[in-house]
Amino acid sequence: MDLLERMESGKLFYAGDPELSRAKLRCKELLYDFNHARPSQAGEMLALLGQLLGAVGEGCWIEPPLYVNWGSRITLGDHVYANTGLTVIDDTFVNIGSHVMLGPRVTISAASHPVDPELRRQAYQYDLPVVLEENVWVGAGATILPGVTIGKNSVIGAGSVVDRDIPPDVVAAGVPCRVLREIGPRDREYYHKDWPVKDGLA
Repeated sequence: MDLLERMESGKLFYAGDPELSRAKLRCKELLYDFNHARPSQAGEMLALLGQLLGAVGEGCWIEPPLYVNWGSRITLGDHVYANTGLTVIDDTFVNIGSHVMLGPRVTISAASHPVDPELRRQAYQYDLPVVLEENVWVGAGATILPGVTIGKNSVIGAGSVVDRDIPPDVVAAGVPCRVLREIGPRDREYYHKDWPVKDGLA
């Protein structure tokens, strides 16, 4: 099993391997160009995202600055929006479904390290994929940890730390993140506290 296969299979691997640093150079160059583009260069920025990420669907937009490790292991469905400061540690696959919204300073990490101090001293690491299913909304400053799947339509509260799977169609929040309630009929009637949807629509 070669190094990349170990990274993509959840096995321990040596994170200090020089091969990894060389492979990341292309990503760093593209990321630099994306993060330093002028606001008027939207077309160029979208082209750079297409080169940087594994797949980019229609109508996607990421506000700079963006921080990723590889880029190539990240896939976006259609109409994904990420606010400023998105960080994705994509040492293995991070799949983000269509119509996902990510608030400012969201962190998604597919990488982790052993608890055993001797293994960490030797720079061992392991990776577990992360999945955000269709129409998920992740609030500002939330952190999603390795191996997590967030089910479709669910909402993750700002500042949450998601350390386990979240089912579809729920509101979840906290440190650690836990399900608070299901999304239901009241959410279709009121968009914020007692503010009715019918009065809020343009």
